Amino acid sequence: MLLENKVFEDLAIGDREELRRLCTLDDLIVFANVSGNHNPMHLADHDGDGDGIPEALCPGMFVGSLISAVLGNVLPGAGTLYRSQQFDFLGRASAGDELISSVEVIAKDAATGCVTLKTEVRQARDDSVILRGEAVVEAPKVRIHSDVADLPGLIVQRHRHFDALLDRAAPLPALRTAVACPEDANSLGGALLARDHTLIDPIFVGDAARIRATAQDMGADLTGIEVIDIPDHARAATRAVALVNEGRADALMKGHLHTDQLLRPAIDRATGLRGGRRFTHVFVMDVPGLAHPLLVTDAAINIAPDLKTKVDIVQNAIDVAHAIGIEVPKVGVLSAVETVNPDIPSSIDAALLSKMAERGQITGGIVDGPLAMDNAVDMAAARTKGIVSPVAGQADILVVPGLDAGNMLAKQLTYISHAEAAGVVMGARVPIILNSRADDDMSRLASCAVAALHHHRVSGKVSGQGSAK
Repeated sequence: MLLENKVFEDLAIGDREELRRLCTLDDLIVFANVSGNHNPMHLADHDGDGDGIPEALCPGMFVGSLISAVLGNVLPGAGTLYRSQQFDFLGRASAGDELISSVEVIAKDAATGCVTLKTEVRQARDDSVILRGEAVVEAPKVRIHSDVADLPGLIVQRHRHFDALLDRAAPLPALRTAVACPEDANSLGGALLARDHTLIDPIFVGDAARIRATAQDMGADLTGIEVIDIPDHARAATRAVALVNEGRADALMKGHLHTDQLLRPAIDRATGLRGGRRFTHVFVMDVPGLAHPLLVTDAAINIAPDLKTKVDIVQNAIDVAHAIGIEVPKVGVLSAVETVNPDIPSSIDAALLSKMAERGQITGGIVDGPLAMDNAVDMAAARTKGIVSPVAGQADILVVPGLDAGNMLAKQLTYISHAEAAGVVMGARVPIILNSRADDDMSRLASCAVAALHHHRVSGKVSGQGSAK
């Protein structure tokens, strides 16, 4: 943004300027952190006056600060310094309101080089005045042309997409879930937290003495939860799978045992949970600053998938995207390059997957590749490279070449970009909730929410088909 100021001599009585600003929830969080004012009246997820409704009102001084933006950027502009500011607050603004802040020169003092300005903030929707006042400033002494394009940006670490997932899953019936070996505080606590949020209705399978001792150490109540005592992890996992086959559970959840111990009985051809596709893992990630959830697959199960496996990886991820509310997911198939290179197998697979989607062999989404990471998620990068695609720059799903790349990408997003990650295994007859020991409460809740939403979508289709016959 190029700024050009006005020095004292340039200013005339009646000079007027204004700026518009859409106030967002993120603005309120940033202001709370910067100012130290954590009044719950100004935070979207809190009820500040006890009426049961979150207010998300813009703080008065945040609204007032919009005046300083006009003074410092436009009139008089760069070099302006405050002497005084008086405000009368005549109304309120909330997150989502567009505000117009304006200043008008009403007096000049040549002896001091100061200028007095009438200040005002109005609601854009009806032009009502919510703030009125008067500012005295020292006008700039030197004409300045300033470019602030390089001003560092801010990203709020707020996980709104997972909040929306939990809201979406809240009305659903609790998902009957067999939890294998919830014998430590993380796994047991996650399962109990999901139960308290009515996301799952758990059955615990594992070492009953350890489960109860862990619950006692946590001060947790197991009343009403069935606990099946099987101390051996392999046998406990087998029994958890059997609960699904018996119709007593509609999902499987990993506790304090190795992933392969849980999946081994699930993939058994005779007694497992095979559903016609390969088992594949999908991360649903809430990345701060990204306008939509991002799915990454496969980052946990298939080490070096061939083309046939990648078809299942893509289709399973599309199904998850549908379950969480993405109607037509855009699938970017990643490679190191965005053109087909015979020496890079992943670029060939990506091109074939794209063509297979065009021919109806993969359904429910738009698939394109090969795409490099930058032009899959960044529109400017895609435009710079001349890529014309409905997926490039706006992918909802990233399909990685292999487990190494997927695992690295997911962990980079988690530990460097501060993303939250929910993990589910698809391809089985029921969703398998696959949590990591390092997952926090939000990740565990979101994993359960994804599983519940998927089960509800699939079971709804089945029941609908049955009623139509």
